[in-house]
Amino acid sequence: MRILAKSLFCLFNYPGMASKNKPGSTASAVLLKSLQHRFDNNPHRHKGIKWQDVLAKLEGNNKKLAVLAMMEASGGEPDIIGYDQKSGEYIFCDCSAETPKGRRSLCYDEEALASRKEHKPKSSAVEMAAEMGVELISEEAYLGLQQIEDFDLKTSSWLLTPPGIREKGGAIFGDKRFGRTFIYHNGAESYYAARGFRGILRV
Repeated sequence: MRILAKSLFCLFNYPGMASKNKPGSTASAVLLKSLQHRFDNNPHRHKGIKWQDVLAKLEGNNKKLAVLAMMEASGGEPDIIGYDQKSGEYIFCDCSAETPKGRRSLCYDEEALASRKEHKPKSSAVEMAAEMGVELISEEAYLGLQQIEDFDLKTSSWLLTPPGIREKGGAIFGDKRFGRTFIYHNGAESYYAARGFRGILRV
């Protein structure tokens, strides 16, 4: 797929990499350094988790690194927000202050995109998330993310929508205003310049 191909390309060429690269270094090494820097500067997001343990899961895992590179390239600023005890997986999430700039102006899913007769957006949140290899953040995970720190104070993010709501033509999204997290609904075919989506990647 086009976006997945771009994600693989971004593993070696995401913005800013060329200026940071040094002779002999690799794209994955530069990406890992960037992820570690963010991890070290935001300990409140992942209390009790050690970077070396995360690194052991990432080194040599080109598929996951390619997805993280795409998250990075599209403005997501991915970081660890938790650990799943049952699966033994670390959970990466887009932690940009506002919804990722490279993933905005999207309707909810492919069905919603097809229903628009004119002024179609470039893609949909569900479709792009699948092509990138991430899960669309759920309402529960979004509420948990907002407890870690404040996100989407000026923007909003599409959330994984329950089937019952989607079957009626709707989709849900969230933001934070006045110190409180709000979950709203909208027609799934709608799209706005200030609405994107956040992804979850398990490693």
